Amino acid sequence: MIQLVLITGSSGRLGRAAVAGLQHAGHRVRGFDRVASPDFADTVLGDLGDRTALDRAMKGVDCLIHLAACPDDADFLVELLPANITGLYHVMESARAAGVRRIVLASSGQVNWWQQLRGPAPIKPEDPPSPRYWYAATKMFLESIGRGFSEIHGMSVIIARLGWCPRTLEQVAEIASSPWQQGLYLSPGDAGRFFACCVSARSDLRHAIVYAVSKPLGVVPFDLGSAKTLLGYEPMESWPTGSDPTHRG
Repeated sequence: MIQLVLITGSSGRLGRAAVAGLQHAGHRVRGFDRVASPDFADTVLGDLGDRTALDRAMKGVDCLIHLAACPDDADFLVELLPANITGLYHVMESARAAGVRRIVLASSGQVNWWQQLRGPAPIKPEDPPSPRYWYAATKMFLESIGRGFSEIHGMSVIIARLGWCPRTLEQVAEIASSPWQQGLYLSPGDAGRFFACCVSARSDLRHAIVYAVSKPLGVVPFDLGSAKTLLGYEPMESWPTGSDPTHRG
């Protein structure tokens, strides 16, 4: 079934991958970002604190993929709080008011950071969280309110604990130097396929926590079983396929 999907952060690295994957799957895509995307015309410009712009973007939307956020550890009060906490509040309430049926929330593998370092692996969705620091803590907040919206409002909420899709050449070099981090890699192609699977997952899926990475070259860091069973997602690429952030093809 063709759906109208709103992607927040649509001009970012993962946002562009999601747009490509959903367009390939035949869905209609609307973007929300502070800058326009050259990949499609239907974009609402605004930031996460602009509730009016968010409400305009949510009209008629079937599924929301929420990617917009401060993507790394940063000053909590200046950057993380307004984007990852207050902004999330506006996004969730706008989606609820608009009657959006499914929300896909971008969490992070950093919520299991210390288990990644100390084991055991692979990490399962039901394993206790061990967030790295303040950024990961904001993702735990996101995961918690996602469960609350599922239970209280009956919305379908998929929590996506995403691997690392590098945004800069410096990040590419960092991954290249570490076999462990190569296991956390999420290629743009696999990311696009993953988000398309989230949109098309069965309608009675109320709540799920799943991991999304590409095919590991060595040790498998995350258990992808629930992503396969619930969403039909299986990675098709491995590091370093698609890793160059300067390539838009």
